[in-house]
Amino acid sequence: MMDYIHFEYAVYMMPVHVKDPESILRRALSSQFPKLKLVSELPFEPGEMMVAAQTKQNLQKEYAPPSPTSLRYSGYGLSEKQMADVQNTKEAFILDFAHPRRAVWPALHVADELVEEIARETRGLVWDEETQEVYSPDAWHKQRIGEWKNGVPNISTQTVIHLYQNGEFLRAISLGMTKAGLPDVVVQESPELTGRQAGILINLFAQTMVEGRTFRENGEFKLDLRAIQNAEPQIKSLKPNGTGVACLTLKQGHSEEGDPRNRIIELAFDRYEGNDKHAKQEAALSWLFGWEDTVTNNVEHTDDLLAESRKEKSKLPELHKDFDKGLLPGEYILVKAPFDTPDGGREWMWVEIRKWKRHVITGILQNQPETFHVSMTDKLWRFKKEMFLTTSGTFQTATRMATQRAP
Repeated sequence: MMDYIHFEYAVYMMPVHVKDPESILRRALSSQFPKLKLVSELPFEPGEMMVAAQTKQNLQKEYAPPSPTSLRYSGYGLSEKQMADVQNTKEAFILDFAHPRRAVWPALHVADELVEEIARETRGLVWDEETQEVYSPDAWHKQRIGEWKNGVPNISTQTVIHLYQNGEFLRAISLGMTKAGLPDVVVQESPELTGRQAGILINLFAQTMVEGRTFRENGEFKLDLRAIQNAEPQIKSLKPNGTGVACLTLKQGHSEEGDPRNRIIELAFDRYEGNDKHAKQEAALSWLFGWEDTVTNNVEHTDDLLAESRKEKSKLPELHKDFDKGLLPGEYILVKAPFDTPDGGREWMWVEIRKWKRHVITGILQNQPETFHVSMTDKLWRFKKEMFLTTSGTFQTATRMATQRAP
């Protein structure tokens, strides 16, 4: 954790304030938050909880709100009218917070409560500069103030995961850990099927940092769900074969456009078996959360089955067009492909398409081969059920838009 923590919230007025936000701030500090000191300028090394406030009015040039398109991914509790009206806002009341690390949690809680009160009384909307999100006061209260335990937040309620296409694969990265004085976390190159699981893993690892876990110098880290105080939903949703444990390798992450201005830790899976990093990632997530994989032996290729196969294959040209245009966030295409086995049979398994050039498909195998674990007789078909995990964290699954402002 950093020795000194700085972050920024704001309230967008609709379009101007109905009550003076500075008067509301001063009253709240004197009556509700006496330990938070109002200053004209924040020092780099604050010795106590501090806040500096200012009103900006030339917003379209200096502090423009997100576009209506962005708000569909990053706006919470907003009506259609509010999403349209905030585009014409004329004022933003900006609150910059700073405090030493010893005050990290009480200061964050105070900041969350203070900005909500100002938004309610001015009938404005809350902006989180670190996560690039806009909230109605009610949505803010539910998300940011509702989940604290023993004075420590469920950090997934204070952050967001950007899950977006980055080349052939998805990239998942947190935003908002600056408010905890801790690094943000990234997982590189996930298939679509496991992208959300990678995001959940990021939230779990971030929570271990919040709760004070430290790391070995060589980067080895054992994540155990049962040692995390806010992991009850994930523990309850484990499949019977899920261990609840992940043996991670921590690396220095590299920043890309749109990433937080913060240190970044990459979660890697070097300690798992697999022919490449995607197989290792799949192994880690499968052992952590568990999986369901059913096998059907002795499938006969009857006339009805072959007719159904021809019907589905006829859809391939249209699917190819859709893939080339670009699938919508969260969409993916699976094909069932035959793989020859050493005993002369075939094992049919699901493959998630990641590249499709003319008649050649490149993808990620989404089944664990069973050829060496079951008695093969003729043909073997496989069905993999997706994992559904409960999480309170927020995911933005969309085309990545760089909305970070210049410092």
